[in-house]
Amino acid sequence: MHGNRRATPGVMKAWSVVTTLLAATTVLAGCERGSSSGPGDSPTRPNGCPAVRARAQAAIREAERTDVPWSGPTSGPTAVSGKTIVYVAQTMTNPGVAGAANGLREAARVIGWNVRVIDGEGTPAGVQAAMSTALALKPSGIVIGGFDPNSTSLQLAQADKAGIPLIGWHAVAAPGPSRRPELFTNVTTRVEDVAGISAQWIISHSDGHAGVVLITDASIPFARNKSELIRKDLATCSGVKLLSYENIPISDASSRTPREISSLLSRFGSTWTHSVAINDLYFADAAPAFRAAGRKGSGPPFNIGAGDGDPSAFQRINSRHYQAATVPEPLSLQGWQIVDEFNRAFSGRPASGYVAPVHITTADNSHGATAWDPSGYRDAYRKIWGE
Repeated sequence: MHGNRRATPGVMKAWSVVTTLLAATTVLAGCERGSSSGPGDSPTRPNGCPAVRARAQAAIREAERTDVPWSGPTSGPTAVSGKTIVYVAQTMTNPGVAGAANGLREAARVIGWNVRVIDGEGTPAGVQAAMSTALALKPSGIVIGGFDPNSTSLQLAQADKAGIPLIGWHAVAAPGPSRRPELFTNVTTRVEDVAGISAQWIISHSDGHAGVVLITDASIPFARNKSELIRKDLATCSGVKLLSYENIPISDASSRTPREISSLLSRFGSTWTHSVAINDLYFADAAPAFRAAGRKGSGPPFNIGAGDGDPSAFQRINSRHYQAATVPEPLSLQGWQIVDEFNRAFSGRPASGYVAPVHITTADNSHGATAWDPSGYRDAYRKIWGE
């Protein structure tokens, strides 16, 4: 029965104040919640997430250390002699794949084994042919070097039937033994650790106030999972906003990245302060677009690669040329680990369970190096093998 009553001016004024307060409360609540709101929102948040930032800064200090003591195995079977290992590479033009192969060769010389590398040349047909060639050689063991083992399921079944142990390098998402596909072990860092430390670097470096572009390759399940983890970790800081989530296939990176970077610079301007990509190579392709837009190589935006740490990435970081940091794999160490894992397989022992901790390289801690090569592992493995 009140529907036809007209509100008095005093009531209208009070209602206006309440409405304004409610709207302000809603805006503030929205600011506290998200890091992936629309491009019209402010790229920073009121308090910059002090608690999250403090945890990130502590994690970064640990990850940037270059004097980390060896935390891998110190005991195991002595060297088994007379073995031949075939390393099937997804493509040797991938610096990560090639770096692990070089570490494998170095360790094999120490333990006294023979190594042959077969290049799959980056195509499914090439990888399948390389695996078939590897099987025909009847080696002691085969390395799945940077490709999905399920793409060669027929050859994997043949290897299992022949009793040839398989070890992966970045072959499946998680480190350690795998049942499906059947791998004695998979050598890689933990994707959760790499994603987490990449996001924490942005939170720490920006003091909890950043506008971020995230670049991934959604066609690769491993890469898509990594980028989703990065997005979730960035969202833990209320002062970090995800400006754009870019899907650029690695195979198209050289042609598409410059165009996409130019578009992003036009859209976001100075609100774009940081970038993170699932692989360093995107920043090599991005550099011309940043340069054409008049951006300084030392940033902003400050760019971090969440993976690999190839020599060209180190060179960009050392020269402050459109890349500020990388989360590098210890490629040589992982090659030595592969040899040690095979030695355990040949000796009837379980996998070591070792997973290398994440590391962050910047211009301040690289000391001019072009790879992340931690200390201690060579002496440790030599001692285990009795070499």
